[in-house]
Amino acid sequence: MRFLKILPLLMVLFPGVVIAQTTVDSLTYHLDEYLHKKDLPGFAVVILNNKGPIYQKGFGYADIKNQKTFTPKTIQNIGSVSKTVVAVALMKAIELNYFTLETDINEILPFKVVNPYRPDQLIRVKDLTTHTSGIIDNEDMFNRTYRFRKSSDLDPILGQFMKAHGYTSDLADTTLQTFLKSYLSPTGKLYSAKNFYDSEPGKRASYSNVGSALAAYLIEVKSGMSFPAFTEKYVFGPLKMHHSDWYLTRRNLKQHSVPYFTKQMAFPYYTLTTYPDGGLRTSALDLSKYVLEMIRGLNGNSKILANESVKTMFKPVFTAATVPANMNLQTRNKGVFWNIYNDGYIGHDGDDPGVTTNILFNDHIGIVFLTNIYLKDRTDILKILKKYGERLVKK
Repeated sequence: MRFLKILPLLMVLFPGVVIAQTTVDSLTYHLDEYLHKKDLPGFAVVILNNKGPIYQKGFGYADIKNQKTFTPKTIQNIGSVSKTVVAVALMKAIELNYFTLETDINEILPFKVVNPYRPDQLIRVKDLTTHTSGIIDNEDMFNRTYRFRKSSDLDPILGQFMKAHGYTSDLADTTLQTFLKSYLSPTGKLYSAKNFYDSEPGKRASYSNVGSALAAYLIEVKSGMSFPAFTEKYVFGPLKMHHSDWYLTRRNLKQHSVPYFTKQMAFPYYTLTTYPDGGLRTSALDLSKYVLEMIRGLNGNSKILANESVKTMFKPVFTAATVPANMNLQTRNKGVFWNIYNDGYIGHDGDDPGVTTNILFNDHIGIVFLTNIYLKDRTDILKILKKYGERLVKK
């Protein structure tokens, strides 16, 4: 009651400070409530304006057993948000004159990709970036590309679930190049009509992790560098993202969250054969540096890409007249891998075993959300972050 009596006076004397503080408190309250309502292990949030973070906080645990709290510096793999780094790397590769979005991928590759339904039709780089190449994820094969560490602590029930869903970690082709050749080339051991749609490139959408990884591999071929080396040189290094890596290392394991199936069952740590499509390991704080760069790009101030590259990357590709089958423009369009949402935000979501992530931004606000469990629906958390984030940015 005493606070309520002096609140009007405080608002008169310090209106911006009081309103901002109550917004921060309300945001923190709702995030903590969300953690317990959804019974999550933990998560981290960063909200930023066009200068940098204005709110950063962790909730719950990165490791329940060892009581390690989840903080904005906690590292985890971020699922398909990784594909946006492929987008940025592709635009840099185009600036370096390696190829264009119109280039036939078979002009670049050391092996030939052949859709058995459409063997003579060209697949262009841009077909990969819009998930319309005709290359699809054959689930019976693709889930085997997750390479889980052996664990004596694996819960038997979770072990049965993993086996039932094909998470067997038993593929022989364990490098990006050998897997892609085996999966996409007619001479490959994993080659199958089930790896493709019977559709003309550009005419049917099907979200493809394999196609996304192939886009990253194009950069390796033309640059003569590994994709991790290329992204370190042109993305992570310039942005000082010193805690971002494509590999599971002894160093990042010290800060790494445990990937949970439920709060009582944890997945073993894992890597991905097709790692560019979902294997980036980073923290919410490091990822906020990347989102800040995207905001700067929208405002014509990118440090790592030319303005024309940024415009191309974020330009909606499809219209009502050109939208491919199996794609709905009611909520979002596609740029170069990026989702262009109809509410004015740009971003991407990610999920994998024990992983849910989102990044969103426009020209004045950025949002980063990482949690160490799979969430089928993240509508509520994004509503909270957008609502209070917009209020904080306006102060």
